[in-house]
Amino acid sequence: MGQITAKLVKELRDMTGVGMMDAKKALVETEGVIEKAIDLLREKGMAKAAKKSDRIAAEGLASVAIKGNVAAIVEVNSETDFVSKNEMFQNLVKEIAELMAEHRPANMEEALKLEASKGTLEATLIEATQVIGEKISFRRFHVVEKGDNDAFGGYLHMGGRIAVLTVLEGTTDETVARDVAMHVAAINPRYVDESQIPQSELDHEKAILTEQALNEGKPANIVEKMVEGRLKKFKAEIALVDQPFVKDPDMTVGKFVADKGAKVASFTRFEVGEGIEKRVDNFVEEVMSQIKQ
Repeated sequence: MGQITAKLVKELRDMTGVGMMDAKKALVETEGVIEKAIDLLREKGMAKAAKKSDRIAAEGLASVAIKGNVAAIVEVNSETDFVSKNEMFQNLVKEIAELMAEHRPANMEEALKLEASKGTLEATLIEATQVIGEKISFRRFHVVEKGDNDAFGGYLHMGGRIAVLTVLEGTTDETVARDVAMHVAAINPRYVDESQIPQSELDHEKAILTEQALNEGKPANIVEKMVEGRLKKFKAEIALVDQPFVKDPDMTVGKFVADKGAKVASFTRFEVGEGIEKRVDNFVEEVMSQIKQ
C-alpha cells in the first residue's frame, strides 16, 4: 500500500473536487492508487457532483414552512430555471423548509447534518445534484418564532421565485398576515418602520438630498425645509408600515394592520438569486473550447 500523503490527498481533491476526508478515505480504500480512487468516487457519485461545484447556481426556489409557533423561510438554488419545474426539486425545497421549521438549526453547518429523506441533508443535496444533473445548493434559511396570540403570514410569488414570511403581533388572523406578506413581495421594503433605519443611512441620504437642492439653485433657507420633506418621503418609501398598502393605496400598511388590532413585528423576504453574480457565458468561446478538446 502506497503512503497516503497530504500531497496525494490534495491532488485527488483538485482532480475531483470532493472534501478532504472523502478523498483520504477513497485513497485508503484503493491503497493509494489515485486512478482507482477517482473511479471509486465516480462510482459513488461524489466526483460527478463535485465537478459541478464551480458552476453558478443562481436560479431555484424559495419556500416557507409553518409548524405551530415556529416558521422557516429557505432558498435552494439550481443552475437553470427549468429545474424549478422539476417535481423532485420542488419536493426537496419543501422538505428543507419543513426540516428547518421542525429542528430550528442555529446555522448552515447544523442544518446540513440534519437527517433528511436520503440520509443527512448534505447527502440528500448531493443525490439531488446527481439525479437532476445540475448543481443544487442550499443557500440560506431563517427561522422565526411567534407567540400564541400572533400570526405568521407566508406567501410565495411566481411559485417560489419570491418568498415572504411575516409576523404580526396582536392578531391570530393569518389572512391579514398573508396580505402583508403579499405587499412585501410586491414592494420590497427594507425595514419594518423608520426606527430600524440606521442613522448612517439617513445621514448619507440627507447629504445627497442637500446637494441636490443646492444644485437646483434653491436659497439656503429653503433647502433645509426641502431636505426635511424629501427625507420624510425617503423614509416612507423604505419602511413597510409607512408604505401605501397594495390592496388599498388610500391607507398605509401600518393603518391596515392597526385597524385589525395588530402591528407588524417582522418580515423576511427571499428573492431567488438576489446578490449572486450570474455568469454570462460566451457561446462561441464555449463551442470553440469543446472543438479543441
